[in-house]
Amino acid sequence: MDTKVFDCAEQALPRVCFERPPAIGLILGSGWSQVLQTGQAYARVAYADIPGLGAGAIAGHAGELVFFERHGVRVAAFMGRRHWYEGVGWEALLLPVELLRRMGVPRVLVTNAAGGISPHLQPGSLMIIRDHINVTGINPLAGPVVPGWGPRFPDQSRLYSPELSALLHRAAHAAQVPLSEGVYVYAPGPGFETPAEIRAYAGMGADAVGMSTVHEVTVANAAGLQVAGLSCITNMAAGICGPHLSHGEVIEQTAKSAPVMSRLLDAFVGQL
Repeated sequence: MDTKVFDCAEQALPRVCFERPPAIGLILGSGWSQVLQTGQAYARVAYADIPGLGAGAIAGHAGELVFFERHGVRVAAFMGRRHWYEGVGWEALLLPVELLRRMGVPRVLVTNAAGGISPHLQPGSLMIIRDHINVTGINPLAGPVVPGWGPRFPDQSRLYSPELSALLHRAAHAAQVPLSEGVYVYAPGPGFETPAEIRAYAGMGADAVGMSTVHEVTVANAAGLQVAGLSCITNMAAGICGPHLSHGEVIEQTAKSAPVMSRLLDAFVGQL
C-alpha cells in the first residue's frame, strides 16, 4: 500500500474540506449518485483531479467528490467508486475511506447495486446490509499496517453499526420507503456470477450479491468509523429469474427506483 498516494490526494483537495469535519461521508455505488439531493454544494472535485483516484469508466458512477450541507448537516459524498476488477490497485479503491478518515468524518454510508438471492427481495427492493461474506479471500488489510487503520487484527463482529441501521429504518419510515435487511456477499467481478455460485451463496446465508463495498467497509471499520451499508436490488441473481444479466439492466432499474432511493437518502441525512 503506497500511503504517499493518500498524501497527494489530500493535498489536492480544497482546504475548506478540512476546516470542519462533515457529519457523514457517503460512498455511492451504481445509480445512487444520480439521486442524491445536494442543494448548493460548497466544494466539488472531479475524480480525475484527485491523484490516485482517477476517473472511472463504469456507467452509473458520476466520478465527483461533492461537499454540501443539507438539513443543517455537513456531508462529503463520493459520487461513484472504483472497483477491484478495474485493476487500479488498493489505493484507488480505499482512497475515499482514507480521505474521510483524514477529514475527521465519524461515520460513513456505503451504497451499491446488487443482485437479489433471497426470495423476499425483488428488483427495486432496498436492503440494509446487516453483515457480509467475502468469498474472494482478498483483504485490503493484508500487508504492512497502515497508520490510522487500527490494530493488526481488527474485530469484525459489528462491521455494520446497529445505531446507523436504526437511523436508516427511521428514515425509511419517515419517507414511507419499504426497507429490509440482509447479508451481502462480495464476488470480485467483472463477470456476473454463475447459477452454481448463487446456489452456494444462498446456502451460506447470503441475501444479495455484488462486486463492491466490502473492502471499503473493512477498512472503515478498522479505522474506527461507524459504518452503514445499503443496497438497491436491481436484478435477481443468475439462475433465479431471467435468461441472462447485463449492466444495462442494473442502470435501468436504479433509474426506476430513483424516487424512493432519493427520499431515503435525504431522510437519512435529515435524521443525523
